[in-house]
Amino acid sequence: MTIQLHNAGKRYNRDWIFRGLTYDFHTGSHYAITGPNGSGKSTLLQILSGAVTINEGTCTFALNNQIIAPEKIYNNISYCAPYLELVEEFTLTELLNFHQSFKPFLNKLSTDFIANEVQLEHAQNKKISEYSSGMKQRAKLAQCIFSDTPLVLLDEPCTNLDAAGIDLYNYLVHKYCANRLVIVSSNDKQEYGFCNEVMDITAYK
Repeated sequence: MTIQLHNAGKRYNRDWIFRGLTYDFHTGSHYAITGPNGSGKSTLLQILSGAVTINEGTCTFALNNQIIAPEKIYNNISYCAPYLELVEEFTLTELLNFHQSFKPFLNKLSTDFIANEVQLEHAQNKKISEYSSGMKQRAKLAQCIFSDTPLVLLDEPCTNLDAAGIDLYNYLVHKYCANRLVIVSSNDKQEYGFCNEVMDITAYK
């Protein structure tokens, strides 16, 4: 998976979030997008997901040297962010089964295995509405990291996690994302310490 931004710019009304952004992202590398609150980190991540369009420049997605059509980008990404909601009427098992009906899991892993990997096996038959905020974040990470996609996008992925949860996050990333393109939006080194490239969004103001 490759994403190429060339002279990309995004604005809301008359205010430019960033401009003149030229950058390449490649499978096998892990990237961090850093910058102060409100600087555009999440906006850039949403652009890299195909959910938000740029106002100038180009953003090109390719897989195995073949350009991916804009309407097909969603098939190739998994996304975890605090502002994405879970279906709280589902149990974790139901949530994972529903999710894999349109986005299969890595190596056809079972929902029981995934629940165990995120240490929620004791609560996998409880409704998500009964979960604590930290448990919900583990469920979000499960949906994202275990999806069989070449691109993993993580926006402040340790939100609501305690020390054990942060350790779990790092375990999951190292075990399941080593050969994938991972992009993390964060200012917390605990969330992006594994990244080999760091981009400061304020350089493109």
